[in-house]
Amino acid sequence: MDLEAQIQLLIDNAPRDGITPNLIAAIAPVLRAIAQKLCHSQYYILQNSEGNWVLTTLSNRANPGLEKRVLYAFPTIQDVSLISTAGLDPQMLAKITPVTHILFQMVALKPVDSIVFLETPGKTTHTVEVRRTELEKLIQQQLRQQRSPKHIPPDIA
Repeated sequence: MDLEAQIQLLIDNAPRDGITPNLIAAIAPVLRAIAQKLCHSQYYILQNSEGNWVLTTLSNRANPGLEKRVLYAFPTIQDVSLISTAGLDPQMLAKITPVTHILFQMVALKPVDSIVFLETPGKTTHTVEVRRTELEKLIQQQLRQQRSPKHIPPDIA
């Protein structure tokens, strides 16, 4: 599924609350730009039996007190076992997910610090990390750009 179709699916499946579909459309350029830098249009995400995404807590070797919570995105279902033994757990399921949906969900998943996209099937050496703080910053910039060019007509009252 191409990126435009993924974004349209996000918009179509968004709650009809008068805000979310417009927000998705507004941040679509950011989601598209990041997704275009990745090698695959969809990735496998490990989920538990409740359907929640499985996060991995990584510790810094030099400073064990520094931790970050990452979500791994795998190019093939076989790659799940390269990183996680959780893939062997019958309570876990690897679900294929469009890349723009993964990026959009990251905004809502507060405990996630980064998504690590494995790019080469069968290898863990070629990865792209998307940090939550960077994604949020790009989204804020995009939203500011969209608000600023709109001029209020002088005869609005």
